[in-house]
Amino acid sequence: MKDLSRRLVIVVRADPVICGHSGEARNLAEAALSRGFDEVRILSWPLELLERAGLPLKPYDTILPYSPGITVERPEPVGDYKIVDGRYTSGMIGRLIELFTDGVPTVCMSLYLSPHTLCVAEAAQAARRTGLPVDLITIAEAVGSDVTNVVRAAVEEGRFGAAAQVLTAYLSQDVPVAVSEYTKETIVAEAEAVDRRHGTRFAEECRERIGISYPAIDTAGYLERDPAATAQVLGKYGLTEGGYVLSLSRLMPAKGIDDLIDGFACSQLARDKELVIVGRGPSEQALREHAQASPAAARIRFLTGVDDAEKPHIMGNSAAYVLATKPLPEFTETFGITLTESMLAGGGPVITTDVGGTLEAVGDTAVMIEPGSPASIAAALDRALSMPEAERAALAARARDHALQFDRMAVFDALMSRLALAAA
Repeated sequence: MKDLSRRLVIVVRADPVICGHSGEARNLAEAALSRGFDEVRILSWPLELLERAGLPLKPYDTILPYSPGITVERPEPVGDYKIVDGRYTSGMIGRLIELFTDGVPTVCMSLYLSPHTLCVAEAAQAARRTGLPVDLITIAEAVGSDVTNVVRAAVEEGRFGAAAQVLTAYLSQDVPVAVSEYTKETIVAEAEAVDRRHGTRFAEECRERIGISYPAIDTAGYLERDPAATAQVLGKYGLTEGGYVLSLSRLMPAKGIDDLIDGFACSQLARDKELVIVGRGPSEQALREHAQASPAAARIRFLTGVDDAEKPHIMGNSAAYVLATKPLPEFTETFGITLTESMLAGGGPVITTDVGGTLEAVGDTAVMIEPGSPASIAAALDRALSMPEAERAALAARARDHALQFDRMAVFDALMSRLALAAA
């Protein structure tokens, strides 16, 4: 297919932020190069701002390099201390205006509505008002925290202006998409609440225009693993094939890691296994203390320095993978990227909850548990660890087939098809 532009700009919280969508941005950037884009730019935030914000970050020396042709920019803030806030968004918007008006046909995709789509919307408007030629088409991808942390909070607090700002910016983009059907349904529901209260018509447009674009995954990185590299990674962390139950996610309350620790301790068939918890996040210290108080404390390990290249090897050799996510006011899982990564890697059975968009990630290929229930986790672990080999292999094959639909090339091509329709 013929591309509509030669440049792709992605606005996102990129590496080193620990977030599935920073990985998605990387995958879309790499896919764009493979599909003939001459230039890809990822616009993100200065490292010192990310650190100050308290976001969980990967160690800098573990970040994989981008392919030649992909440039990461971190625009500096504009103004001095007298500008209480907005200095960094001014820097981002200013750089976007420069890119939109330099004569290069551009596709700009923003992941997270606030602040990224807000920046793109303002930059696009300003660029067109300069009178300079602008050849631009925009994509906005809404993710979970856009709803729970911004739109829903604004609705609950009766802050019409804040909700209207986000929804208006989102719908001003040429192609608005959401990372799952669940995310779209939630956006529509919150837009309906705004409409009922204020007489607006956001929900109708959201329902008609928002498409679904599942997170883009580098499936080859999980399917094609070098046995020598696997042995090296397992040896580095002292892991044995099939000797551990794995959880890999941001360490935060909604991921249910406290329930997993308690359920693991109660599992009869996991008594000869370790529980390996990979990640960083605001709950790390509390979870370490919770693990230390567990009867299984000696068999629970936290790994915080695992890099992206090591993930497939660790996932592919687990006895089971658990994402015990649960709905909380501040966060509900809207997809579950690590579930599909584990399914591709082919480790032990995936165990998860029917929360948010997780069923879209796993289909009918996971062992399901009740959210917030250590007893349910213990029972699921016992089932997964006692599964006959033939059943286990068949489940793994179905899981892998389901996860292949999220390959980054397929996701990218579907996005480009949406652009063609929008431009028609």
